[in-house]
Amino acid sequence: MLEDPRTERVTGDHTAGIHRRADDVDAEQHPEKYREEPVPEAYCWSGLTSGNGSRALWLLLLPFMVVNIAHWMRPSVEVPARSRAVRVHGLLVRLVALSLTVLLVAAACEVALDLAAWQCAGSELCAARRDWLGFLAPEDGNWWGQPGRRLALAALVPTALTGLLWWLSHRTWSAYESQPPPAHEAVTENDPEAGARPALCLPGFWYGRRLVARLRAAHTAAGFLTVAAALAAAATRHDRKPGGSPWLDAAGWAVEVALVAAGAFVVWVVCARGRSESAPDDRLDRAVVRFLPGAALALLALTALHAAWSRPGWTSGGLLPGDEAFGVIALAQGALVIALAVVGRRMHRAAPDPRAALRGYRGAAVAMLACALGGVMSGGVAQRVADWLDGPGTPGMDDGWITGPPVVLSWQAAVIPVMLFALVVLAAYFAGQTWRVRREEIRKVRASHPGEPEDSSRTGRIAGTTARARLTDCAPWFVGVTALFTVLLGGAAVAGAWLSSEVPGRAADGTTGVVEALATTTQAVGSWLMGLGFILFIAGGRRAYKDASARRTIGILWDVGTFWPRAAHPFAPPCYAERAVPDLSWRMDTWTRLTGGRLVISGHSQGSVLAAAAVWQLDPGTRRRVALLTYGSPLERLYGRWFPAYFGPGPLHALHSEIHCWRNLWRETDPIGGPVLLPGAACDAEAHEHDVDRGPLRDPLEYGRTLLHPLPAPILGHSEYQADPVFAEERAGLLERLPEVPRQRATARLGGARPPGAGTAAAGSAGPGTAGRPGPPGGPADQESSGRSSG
Repeated sequence: MLEDPRTERVTGDHTAGIHRRADDVDAEQHPEKYREEPVPEAYCWSGLTSGNGSRALWLLLLPFMVVNIAHWMRPSVEVPARSRAVRVHGLLVRLVALSLTVLLVAAACEVALDLAAWQCAGSELCAARRDWLGFLAPEDGNWWGQPGRRLALAALVPTALTGLLWWLSHRTWSAYESQPPPAHEAVTENDPEAGARPALCLPGFWYGRRLVARLRAAHTAAGFLTVAAALAAAATRHDRKPGGSPWLDAAGWAVEVALVAAGAFVVWVVCARGRSESAPDDRLDRAVVRFLPGAALALLALTALHAAWSRPGWTSGGLLPGDEAFGVIALAQGALVIALAVVGRRMHRAAPDPRAALRGYRGAAVAMLACALGGVMSGGVAQRVADWLDGPGTPGMDDGWITGPPVVLSWQAAVIPVMLFALVVLAAYFAGQTWRVRREEIRKVRASHPGEPEDSSRTGRIAGTTARARLTDCAPWFVGVTALFTVLLGGAAVAGAWLSSEVPGRAADGTTGVVEALATTTQAVGSWLMGLGFILFIAGGRRAYKDASARRTIGILWDVGTFWPRAAHPFAPPCYAERAVPDLSWRMDTWTRLTGGRLVISGHSQGSVLAAAAVWQLDPGTRRRVALLTYGSPLERLYGRWFPAYFGPGPLHALHSEIHCWRNLWRETDPIGGPVLLPGAACDAEAHEHDVDRGPLRDPLEYGRTLLHPLPAPILGHSEYQADPVFAEERAGLLERLPEVPRQRATARLGGARPPGAGTAAAGSAGPGTAGRPGPPGGPADQESSGRSSG
């Protein structure tokens, strides 16, 4: 970014910091050297997204990240209806997120308790071939041979998993999200202007400690209670059979009542409170945060003790009692997603936005996608572990050593090939559309270079790049189709499992050979695809752990997915913007206060989103002394369409009106960036000759060979906007159009330390840069900040 191999960090740490060229470190002390050009600075935050190798293992938390994104996809609503509609939308997403935690822990229980401890350890054939399960075999005199004791021991696995998730959430909050924003006046709920202000302006938007702590406690307790429910279901079902112990039966009833009461309290904790953004929400509900996980863990210990109590004659066979839980979870998720779709549609109809993706259904569609990912991961690991434990047999069939996973997982696997076929058909349709667009672009490219020698190969590459760049706008179709098929086929799978109580292949017995073969084939293919999906998650994380380039690629995914605070799921990967946005806003605020100067903050790709978010956090007086330069920006094309409540036309117009100047550069060959679609004055209100957008820029800069480009100019697409002469022209123009401001105070050292730099930067995985032009002693200073993201 700084185009210099010698750089120094002027503030920040190894995780995220602001850098300058070594020659510019003392720019404030020698302003006479920088009268003509601004001094560049770069803000590098790659350590927040693609830092060390362990960060790649966050891929396993992908369903949690996706459902957290769904929370922020609510439609814009009018101010009078805002409170209630927003609360209901957030409540439904939080409940979907809670169901994903229960699903993940239930999958761990299925593997450890059902497949390993209940089925394999209880089968002589399976236990004899798995030495590590030999001590659990039901032999005479073996203390661990009783099913309840085997289950209690195996419960340590999902319990440890829940504890690990709690620890990771607590640790990442302390490391990444605990940065306080600049001090602002709190916004009261009764303020008539509060509802009209963009949400990203609110002082508590990037600091929600209270909600994250409450959700972390509730989800941790839900995980412990899920393990306890699996233990209690097996023990109480045995105790209620004829000849069971009445004392154990009574204890079982007491355990179940306690589990139901604790589960209801967990749901209440999740439902009772949403985000509070009017002020930094740094208070803690200590009674909930400290008591709830500990109480759930204590109840789990009592349930394990109850299950491990001696029950002579108890043997394990078939599926572990409680296998219906997966069907119940699937139905609950479907009902919540449908309710979310109804609420989202009503909100959209109240304030229509023609540019919004999927109209009011995007939050529900993305929540359903999170549920599908969770189902693939949970079902995939269960199917693969069952195949591994069963050796040469097939789980659930006559040649198998064990019964296998619950029937509903087999039915869900059987519908995966149908869904993939639908997506392949949709992909083929858009591939045909892209081919037709490419033919049209070929004619446009030829017409735009009259008189130049024709190069059909180069023309085809330019046209193909432009056509493929438009595929980004097709994403709503793929998300919508995936969500729709997940709802329909998932409901059919649950119904088929409950009606037949057999795997699809067996359920087809007695029908024609073609139907039976088709059912068996789809179930087998789907089972392997579920397992393959989970293996790909593991392989991707393992490769990224060893390969820095792959880790940077995953960092791009985190650039988008972890930009938003954890408002729905506390176990999602941490939000880097809760560190980066305060960094940038603090830098801009303190620099303008110390120098009384002006600055330009610029950002590329995801860096432009961070730049806008940081500018929103400034007080109005400081914001008026800031110019914004964005390029390759997804502000409107992606964020405005998918997150209209925060980056839709209303918020972008408000940002446009509150800063002094804004210019946005874009190309037709860019698959991510685009125009922000804000007509009118880009700078001061008296100069209406400039729109915010400038583009589309030429790409490539020259079609053929010229004196300035003797070799073929590359097709840049989403990268290297700074290589275009328009970039330097617009940057200089923004600095010129910023108004002069009276000198408020001399540039000073802060506590005798190195003086702050003359700029701030937008963030990007590749790092952003800033540039400042210090004024003469006693005079104002100018600053320009540019940022670039690899995302």
